[in-house]
Amino acid sequence: MQSPDPEELTQSLKSLAVEAKFFLCGAAPAIRPPHYDFFCQWLDGGLAGTMEYLPKRREAYAHPRSVLDHARSVLMLGASYYTGDVDMPTGSYRDTVPSGANSPTAGETAPLGSGRIARYAWAIDDYHDWIHSRLKGLMAQAQLRWPSVKIRGVVDTAPLLERDFARLAGLGWVGKNTMLINKRAGSYFFLAALILDAELHYDLPHESDHCGSCTRCLTACPTQAFPEPGVLDARRCISYLTIEHRGPVPLELRTGLGSWWFGCDVCQDVCPWNRHAHPQNSAVEATRMQSVVDLVEMTELDEAEFRARFRKTPMWRTKRVGAIRNAAYVLGNQKDLATIPALERLLHKESEPTIRGAAAWALGQLGGQQAMGALEKQQYVEIDPEVIDEIQRALASLAKR
Repeated sequence: MQSPDPEELTQSLKSLAVEAKFFLCGAAPAIRPPHYDFFCQWLDGGLAGTMEYLPKRREAYAHPRSVLDHARSVLMLGASYYTGDVDMPTGSYRDTVPSGANSPTAGETAPLGSGRIARYAWAIDDYHDWIHSRLKGLMAQAQLRWPSVKIRGVVDTAPLLERDFARLAGLGWVGKNTMLINKRAGSYFFLAALILDAELHYDLPHESDHCGSCTRCLTACPTQAFPEPGVLDARRCISYLTIEHRGPVPLELRTGLGSWWFGCDVCQDVCPWNRHAHPQNSAVEATRMQSVVDLVEMTELDEAEFRARFRKTPMWRTKRVGAIRNAAYVLGNQKDLATIPALERLLHKESEPTIRGAAAWALGQLGGQQAMGALEKQQYVEIDPEVIDEIQRALASLAKR
């Protein structure tokens, strides 16, 4: 069977991609990613933290052939999740973000008792599901016309260095915050890819870098997760700490979480290029948004309730323990004495040590006789060594005050 004409195949796929609400689209050859060696060095430096699935598939990232046999081309796609800003009630706790931030949500006041959600997860549905659905529709139409072409669609779960191929496909450059940035649209978009065993008409790589001398993303990071421009230490990143990390968050990073309950947008919110993000490009249903959660309500969820509420959302990734741990840390940062009963309940009745430890730390942050009494009561019955340490540190801190 005759191979399809590369230009005809490319233009048809791009037209189908636009219909599927991918507002960015570019073609690149399936080659060894230019930054593969840097990726390996990043892994060897331990900067991936406990994300063990990355080093386990290290060799697979070396070429798209690991995703599709005989891969020849990669069609990179961008789906915007920028819907504008939703209303956030006025509160009295402000995250630490320097002046000059460009987004209305950068340094936004978070209402007491509420935890912030990263913008990509504001939509109620899991983005993997609706992007995969669009990819399947796109592939089905393509293979009706070109049945001899093998195609595989992927969304950030396959071993593919998407940002490398997005740059090769002309979609943008990798900024100092390691995000792919498009000159006309900023960085609030998902990346997806179609990998094909056919040749495409390739776009010119995006060779220029438009960050210039700007370092807003680096200096704004509350936990100083960028040891140098273009390098992310995931172990210090709020998104990693609140989503991927299991167990207690390192003591010195907890206050840096601010009011972030799930993920973080600070390094994107302060980026000047995100002035160009526009809701009209969004592939997300803007009527079904959730930018904050009620933290006290979070502390009350049992396993079945957490599953029912978050099973089909990005927040499922944290599991119940991570979600309630995060809620306790944020309540500790906000220091609202009205939330002491919720933290006290977690300390005395929660079965998970990680959650009890987070509650102990939070009570130590809030202070007062009620918090001290709760900590003193628990120290006589607590059996987990790490939680005992948390209680003793909290009581020592309160005693100094």
